[in-house]
Amino acid sequence: MDNYMELSTKYDTFIYDSFSIKDTGDRYRLIFNFIVPGLTEYHPYLEVDKFNIDSFSRYLVFHIGLIELISYWKCTCSKNVIIKAGYVDDDQMEWFKKTYYYGLGELFYTNGIDISIDEFMNIRCEAKKEKIAYPDYKGTGNLIPIGGGKDSVVSLEILKGLDNDTFIINPKEITLRCSQLGGYEHPITVKRVLDKNMLELNSKGFINGHTPFSACVSFIAYLSAYTHSKKYIALSNENSANESNVFGTKINHQYSKTYEYEVDFNNYTNKYFKIDIHYFSLLRPLSEYQIGMLFSNYDKYHTTFKSCNVGSKKALWKWCCNCPKCLFVYTILAPFLYKEKLVRIFGEDLFTRKDLVDTFIGLIGYGNNKPFECVGTYSEVRYAVSRLIKKLDNLPYLLQYYKDHYKLENLEDRLETKWNDEHNVPEEFVRLVRRELDKYV
Repeated sequence: MDNYMELSTKYDTFIYDSFSIKDTGDRYRLIFNFIVPGLTEYHPYLEVDKFNIDSFSRYLVFHIGLIELISYWKCTCSKNVIIKAGYVDDDQMEWFKKTYYYGLGELFYTNGIDISIDEFMNIRCEAKKEKIAYPDYKGTGNLIPIGGGKDSVVSLEILKGLDNDTFIINPKEITLRCSQLGGYEHPITVKRVLDKNMLELNSKGFINGHTPFSACVSFIAYLSAYTHSKKYIALSNENSANESNVFGTKINHQYSKTYEYEVDFNNYTNKYFKIDIHYFSLLRPLSEYQIGMLFSNYDKYHTTFKSCNVGSKKALWKWCCNCPKCLFVYTILAPFLYKEKLVRIFGEDLFTRKDLVDTFIGLIGYGNNKPFECVGTYSEVRYAVSRLIKKLDNLPYLLQYYKDHYKLENLEDRLETKWNDEHNVPEEFVRLVRRELDKYV
């Protein structure tokens, strides 16, 4: 908290100064210009496919800057944010303030910052209101963001055969390969480049931590859907993303993947963008357990998919086999793929690892908090473990530990057949999800 107080007071102003669209030949570079007076400037950028530049598309680009700024503001947590790059009204400022605050919940928690939503930031717009010419827009088909993990693969399989384009930010071999295995050789791609000054400040001890990347994805995907004439943005966020990481709070590593954010985003875009693009999560009716069940049947992806955040930072993206995400994915797939197939994917049997017991305890809900990763709920992890224990005669270390210390879940609850009605999935897609689920229950 002392570091926060010192930095937010010393560098009390953060300015979203301007943005520009530069023609690089085959693509456009979208450059966002942020200033912290007395400290530094930031100039991150995106590279995207070319589009028709008019007042509406510029308005969409301006909004990407509004969400990108949080990755840079967090270094100093400046009390005052001044918007000069474009106009936002009071309701818009409140919308972004809410998104920033809850999207930074993990960062505040891990840095010991205890501050209310009313206190943490003042936003002021100094730009004049401009007239936006809203287009007569008629999009078709689906934009499917691909992250390289099991969830987006399940969406690809459910939606196969439809008018789809895959969408990848900073494509890597894994994400491109998942797209190709799904039948999409030419995904829509965006290159997102962070400013090195922010990375340098991180190394010097300025405030650092998790920011709501999925909120960035939503605005970038919206621009891409518009410029490629798509009607739907089909995310792969599941019902499990709604669970917080810290007992009794709203602190959630996955806040910008929650149903609440999804509803807020659609309300915002309907009011301020006014075109017919629908943003929803195809998998919201399902749990991580059910997604694991479906994914276990898609053999062609099993040796390709990756979702380890530690391994993704290496040249060759691989499962690190030491982090909560690896153990979670291993566990949620275990009732369906254990043992030989799962060991072939990860390279070892993680259930034999005594050094992972604390991570395991955190995942099943008996630790201090849920790990700050994109992992499933406590109840579904316990259900997966209980289901596997019932199947096996000889238990590896972590499963034996669970059996010795905790009560097995009631398997008559049948998580396999559960359905969450709190979703934004259009009816024609609901039928597709139900049909896929019915194949395997």
